[in-house]
Amino acid sequence: MDIEQSGAVVIGDALIDEIRDAGGVRELVGGAALNVAVGLRRLGVPATLIAMVGQDAAGDHIREYLHDHGVRLIESRAKHGSSRAVVQRNWSGEPEYFFNKAARKRSIRFGEEAREAISAAEIVVVSCFPFDVETEADALAEAVEGSRLVIDPNPRSGMMRDRGMFVRSFERLAVRAELVKVGSDDATLLYDGDLDALRRRLRELGTEAVLATAGSLGAILDTDAGVFTAPIAELPGPIVDTVGAGDATLAAAVAGLMTAPPTTPDAWQELLERAMAVAAATCRSEGGLLRTPESLVDAERGVFGS
Repeated sequence: MDIEQSGAVVIGDALIDEIRDAGGVRELVGGAALNVAVGLRRLGVPATLIAMVGQDAAGDHIREYLHDHGVRLIESRAKHGSSRAVVQRNWSGEPEYFFNKAARKRSIRFGEEAREAISAAEIVVVSCFPFDVETEADALAEAVEGSRLVIDPNPRSGMMRDRGMFVRSFERLAVRAELVKVGSDDATLLYDGDLDALRRRLRELGTEAVLATAGSLGAILDTDAGVFTAPIAELPGPIVDTVGAGDATLAAAVAGLMTAPPTTPDAWQELLERAMAVAAATCRSEGGLLRTPESLVDAERGVFGS
């Protein structure tokens, strides 16, 4: 396999994170799918992002950021402009998101360019997609038919309109996915809050591998080769921001599937531990830009994008 020829296509959201805290207000380019696409590129995998981006100053910033990181962008028309999330910390220090109209009404269209990119991709990753809109979910299912598929449902309470539809559409694709990543927030928003039960349900439905992340409790990777666990990776320096941890975990796992597909229990364990190490490194800087443990010596480079 030659990832330089095929690479990955990531489908989902791209937005501006407007971070408000005691230090003031800052704007960073973000979005789960965008973070994964940029993360893959930083890990050496060519990446294309299919996302909705507006014809406005925020959209120009997103385009410039993706260009700077070498990610190809295939845009969907944004009727309401670019998506934006106001990010604030709750009482426990965890981020809370408040989304603008564009984000709540996001839509992705699969034109000829997008379909050609999907067809040529080695793997297709879906993250933070509007599964709760039936027409959107139907179009996605048709567009990715026959592709190697990785999914992170990544629901947001401020964006989700129909929980039942979201679950049904997500599971319809999850049954044919090579890897599904789910976290504690997903289990709470979509199911009954039991992450282990959700992991087992997805495996019973037919998902080849499930990566379940539980914050400070670490992660579990459930595969046909066995069930593997890893704690939060210990790295030098304080944890600054957990916003991009899940996206970094997913990008590292996908890069592992592409560059060295695991065929043994040891290889699956190594993939999980590497993903957790990348997530821990990403948490050492503000924003969702993926970092590796090896890059921490240059920790300030590229944090704020373009």
